Amino acid sequence: MEGETFLWLIRHAPVDGVVGTIHAPDVPADLSERTQLETLQKCLPREAASYASPARRTVETARALGLDPALVGEFSEQDFGAWTGLRHDEIAAASGDVSAQFWSDPARARPPGGESFEDQVARVRIGLARIGAGPATLVVHSGTIRAALCIALDLTPQVALRFVIDPLSLTRIDRLATGWRVVGVNQRVA
Repeated sequence: MEGETFLWLIRHAPVDGVVGTIHAPDVPADLSERTQLETLQKCLPREAASYASPARRTVETARALGLDPALVGEFSEQDFGAWTGLRHDEIAAASGDVSAQFWSDPARARPPGGESFEDQVARVRIGLARIGAGPATLVVHSGTIRAALCIALDLTPQVALRFVIDPLSLTRIDRLATGWRVVGVNQRVA
């Protein structure tokens, strides 16, 4: 890919749902933090391409930031298969050993009918390769941002899972002719 790409990655607003749940793509965002959204919007480049995961919460967050994003399936959150819609305590109670095995190696393990974080990293790599030169905003999920950091820093997926990515935080990475540069991670604007 020719030219340099400057990426503003924003994690979507908090989910308007039960805490501790693996939320489905159709769960809405809680957009009540208007001041934080307005402040974050001021940090974004004005003339940038805009992308989002197709999940409802990312699209709603992007629109609240004044963006009209192209939806990119490769930027979806990790697919947790049969566990989607369940609380973590429900998964542990119903899945026992399967749940324990998954959480002992969450980078490589796959939930029933789902994908591993390694799978997500591979998918995000394809999505990032499709973004052209220039500035771009991506309103995505914490896992998507961890996957982008995994790629940019050439980390193992196990190590990339250590990053904390808060709702409405900003992560900045650039794809330069000489390689990737990380400008900032999980920045909270206020």
